[in-house]
This record gives sequence, structure tokens and C-alpha cells, in this order.
Amino acid sequence: MRRRRCGEGPFGNPSIRNALRLAIRAADRPRARKSPAAITRDILDQLLATCEGGRAVDLRDRALLLLAFGSGGRRRSEIARLKVDDLEEREPVPSNSAAPNGDTLPVVAIRLRAWLTFSKIDGGPVFRPIDKWGNVGAAALDPQSVNAMIKSRCAVAGLDPGQFSAHGLRSGYLTEAARAGVPLPEAMQQSRHRSVQQAARYYNEGEIARGRAARLA
Repeated sequence: MRRRRCGEGPFGNPSIRNALRLAIRAADRPRARKSPAAITRDILDQLLATCEGGRAVDLRDRALLLLAFGSGGRRRSEIARLKVDDLEEREPVPSNSAAPNGDTLPVVAIRLRAWLTFSKIDGGPVFRPIDKWGNVGAAALDPQSVNAMIKSRCAVAGLDPGQFSAHGLRSGYLTEAARAGVPLPEAMQQSRHRSVQQAARYYNEGEIARGRAARLA
């Protein structure tokens, strides 16, 4: 039986050593943001302005954008798997202009109801693919399609699609919460962030934008 050279362990293979070097190098890099720029209220309004056509895709995208932001910045996977049975009819919440979604929630209900009525969806997935002829599918919208839709709407609005993604709705909600002075724990209850560190990063940037230092001339 052939014996290994003295000192040569299981990582002595050149290809394995190279893979380890690459892994170590990648681990040292700072984590890139899922969305370089946050989709704050001003950006959201620009995207919503592209959904005024009255087509099936316009009604769906408008309802999706409003729901994703107004419910605290839902993940694209959460939006994609949302079902009609998950929706719950409640009394309207009084508008609170200090909250990032204070005047958005009533609009969400209206736009969501308009989409469900138009598409005749009374069960199963809320958001579904739509073909080029305007036919609404039966399956749930793919999470990646949510991301593609946002980038497409950015392009129509004259924004750089490379700067925004579905995650921008999530970070945008927390940024707006900070600007509105909403306490971080309260904002996290709505956004369902598990990591205080992650949530605080967007929150701190919103605080900086709102702070006195940003207004110094």
C-alpha cells in the first residue's frame, strides 16, 4: 500500500488548497448588500406611477409593491407564497403620519381588493404570473419574478435597475421608520427582522439622513 509523504495531510492536494485560499479570501470580503439602494417612499411613488395603465400587470404590480412596503418590507419569498387564506379582513387602522406606512395601509387594502376582483382570484396564490396577452396564471409568482418586476419598473421610471432589488423594499421601510422617529423595536415587529444588527444598519442610515448633521450648511 502506498504511504503518504510525511507531513502531507488531506489538504495537500493542490486543487483543495486553491479552493481553501479562495474561500478564505471570500470570507474576508465585506458582505455586499442585497440591494445597493433602499426603496424609500419617494422611490416607491415613482414605481407606483408606472402602474397606472389599468392592465392586469399594472393592477398586480401596484398591489404587490404597496403590500410589500406597507406590511413592513416583506421578503420577496413571503410575497410570492402569500395566499388568499392568509389575508384577514380587519377594521381600518387610523392613519398615523409619523409611521412609514401610516397613509399606505388603507391604500394597500383598496389596491389589493382591486387586483383580486379584476383577476377573479378567490383562493390560492394572491400574486400570479401574467402572460403577454394578459392572462392570469394559476400558480404562484416566482420570487425571482418579483425581483425582475421591480427592476423592470425601475427602468420604466428612469431609475437605474442595477441599484434596486426586491430587498430594497425591506431596507426602505426601515429607513423610513428611522426618518419618522419610530423606535427600532417597534419597526422590527413590523418588518420581522430577527437580527438587530442588520435592522439597525438601515435604521442608523435613516437617522443620519434625518439628523441635524445632515442639515449643516
